[in-house]
Amino acid sequence: MIQDEIILKEKKIPIKIIFKKIKNVYFRFDDNGFLVVSASISLSLKKIKKLIIENEDAIYKLYLKKEKKKDEEGIIRLLGLKYKLEVSEDFKQVLFSDGSIKTPSINALNDYLKKITHQVFIEETEKIKRIMPNIPNFSLKIRKMKTRWGVCNYVKNTVTLNSELIKYQREIIDYVIIHELSHFTYHNHSKEFWDYVKIYFPDYKKARKELRR
Repeated sequence: MIQDEIILKEKKIPIKIIFKKIKNVYFRFDDNGFLVVSASISLSLKKIKKLIIENEDAIYKLYLKKEKKKDEEGIIRLLGLKYKLEVSEDFKQVLFSDGSIKTPSINALNDYLKKITHQVFIEETEKIKRIMPNIPNFSLKIRKMKTRWGVCNYVKNTVTLNSELIKYQREIIDYVIIHELSHFTYHNHSKEFWDYVKIYFPDYKKARKELRR
C-alpha cells in the first residue's frame, strides 16, 4: 500500500493506493477522508495519479457525497426539516425540543417515525383522491425501497409509497402520490401522462429535481 496526496478541484486529498491482482481501477472514499484507489500491481504511481486527474469530476462527486453523508450523521430529516438526534434513557418518550428529536432509544424513534409516516401518507392520499377523478379503490402499501419513490400496480389496484419520502415536505409527498395515481389513467410515462400529472401538480419538474438530490 502507498499513501500520498493529490489536488482535486484545488483541494488537497490524501490517497491510499492498494495494489491487487485486478484489471480495472476502483475509487472510493473511506471514513477518514482518504481516496482509496484499488489498482493493478502493474500500474505505476504516476499512471494512477494520471487516471485520478482524468476522472477528477467523477471522483470529486464521490468526495462531496461522502462529505454530505458525514455532515448528516446524527441528523434526522422529517417533513423537510432537519433535527439533531439525541438518544438518552432519561427521555421517557420521543419529543421535539429546540431543533432536536429526543428519544429514549432508536427503537422508540423508529416506532414513532413509522407511525408518523403512515399517518401522513394516508392523510395526503385521501386529500388527493378527493381532487382526482376516476381513481379506483386501491390498497395503499408503505415500505422502504432502494430505487423507486412509488409504484402503482394498476392490475392489482395497489399503490406502494417509499417510507423514505417522510424526509421530504408534504408537497413532495403529494407529487409522488399524484404521479402514482395518474398511472391508473395512463400506464406509461408518455407525454399525455405528464400533461395529466401537470394538471394536479403544475410544478412537477421542480419536485422531480428535489427527489434526485
